[in-house]
Amino acid sequence: MEERYNGLKLAERGARISIIAYIALSLVKLGIGYLANSKALTADGLNNTTDIVASLAVLIGLKIARKPADEDHLYGHFRAETIASLVSSLIMIGVGIDVLYNAARAIIFFKSEAPDIIAAIVGIFCAVAIYFVYRYNKKIAIKTNSSGLMAAAKDNLSDAWVSIGTAVGIVASQFGLPWIDPLAAIIVGLLIVKTGFDIFREAAHNLTDGFNREQLDNITQCINKVSGVKKTKNIRARVNGNNILIDVIVRVSPALSVVEGHNIAEEIEVILRREFNITDVVVHVEPEI
Repeated sequence: MEERYNGLKLAERGARISIIAYIALSLVKLGIGYLANSKALTADGLNNTTDIVASLAVLIGLKIARKPADEDHLYGHFRAETIASLVSSLIMIGVGIDVLYNAARAIIFFKSEAPDIIAAIVGIFCAVAIYFVYRYNKKIAIKTNSSGLMAAAKDNLSDAWVSIGTAVGIVASQFGLPWIDPLAAIIVGLLIVKTGFDIFREAAHNLTDGFNREQLDNITQCINKVSGVKKTKNIRARVNGNNILIDVIVRVSPALSVVEGHNIAEEIEVILRREFNITDVVVHVEPEI
């Protein structure tokens, strides 16, 4: 369990890096977007300001998740990380809707003004910068099995694509197509909403004790291969922050002794921890009648 807490601490570093990156990028994008008269770059900068709040929510969630178990939270506080992902997704969806509204207004009340090409250069530079942040956060999220940091990493990648789309719209406007810039802002808004919804769906799935059916089938097949197991009668799994909890009932020969049944249960626990990185396994042994 100590390894899990250390993993959360490492994930906090990624969340801090995201916050620092988003502060810098939002200041650059909003400033250049205003000076260069780019609706898309301004919308992208607005997205990054809310990314600061979303990353801050993930950081707070990771800090709370590291609190040890107490009398009110016997399983620990790991789900605080998932709640933080849910909060950040709602923030992203709200901002995406706002960006879509403002972009639609810009098209309806369109003014034929092409943004300065410097806005496109800034967009490409920011895309490269946030992509490297994404790669770093994804690597740590996989290493620590952190759903909160993985949500932040998905947000990073979305922002990289958004910045590329922003740059494309601005460049197109230099060739007599200035209406593409506010259109790019709409694409930006749609990407923000989609990313936010994807994160929301995954967080809600985990909070309601949902679990991937294919992964559960693979775990069941692995259990059935353990020597002495006749069949798996019932199995349940849930995600608790960066942990996976398993409850399983297996059928064994009624001729086995208590010690032999206990040894089978221990073997299942060891295999599941090794093969599937399961944090906690509860195995109940029943006789096959």
